[in-house]
Amino acid sequence: MVFELLGEKLMARNILKPFGAAVGGVAYAFKTQRHMRVHLYTVIIVILIGFFMDLMLREMIVLLFMISFVVVAEMFNSAIEAVVDIAQPEYHPLAKFAKDMAAGGVLITTLTAVVVALLLFIGDGRWHEITLQLKSPDLQTQVLPRILIGMVILFFLIVIGKGLGSKGQVLKGGLVSGHATFAFFFAVVLTLITGKLLPSLLALFLAAMVAQSRYEAKIHSVVELSLGALVGGGLAFVLFGLGPQ
Repeated sequence: MVFELLGEKLMARNILKPFGAAVGGVAYAFKTQRHMRVHLYTVIIVILIGFFMDLMLREMIVLLFMISFVVVAEMFNSAIEAVVDIAQPEYHPLAKFAKDMAAGGVLITTLTAVVVALLLFIGDGRWHEITLQLKSPDLQTQVLPRILIGMVILFFLIVIGKGLGSKGQVLKGGLVSGHATFAFFFAVVLTLITGKLLPSLLALFLAAMVAQSRYEAKIHSVVELSLGALVGGGLAFVLFGLGPQ
């Protein structure tokens, strides 16, 4: 009988010890990592918003899953950074690459969670209205939704373009000029919406000036700026020139 009680106590300790270590890890991350604190504060706010918006049970489950997904990604990111710092205290390109990749994973999970949360908060009724606006024969009702969709698509196209190049980051350098991409996107959008010569020429001139400034600063080559203009202008034509008019 005594041995059975001792065995049960040891088993309880073996179970509680890893659990305590895990809780300690969460507490340490909250104490030392600023982004972790931001994520946890956001969790509380989002849950309260979901409660007051009367989300259904399945919607709350999806929301909680996405939130936990972001928190777990942030903790893995912090753990990877700590291990890299121990293994490579001095600067090394591969160490930077590992940290950037981990941070990129957090960014992707966060953006996905934001999109899912927005769709849940919008609801089926409002989402149906947005899709009707996109298909509306009146171009004026389509402008804002299409611009927002275009900006999201451009962001991912620019990231892909940076990845295909041998140099550059999202905000500087790379195979595709992000500044030229967005500048020509809005210039072509304005051209297709207004259909007037003077505003169109002015918008295209300003977009060309943006590209010129990137060339003068020696951040992009003519080819990279041309690719950016082609991507931005091409997407604008697809969204506003080929869509329902």
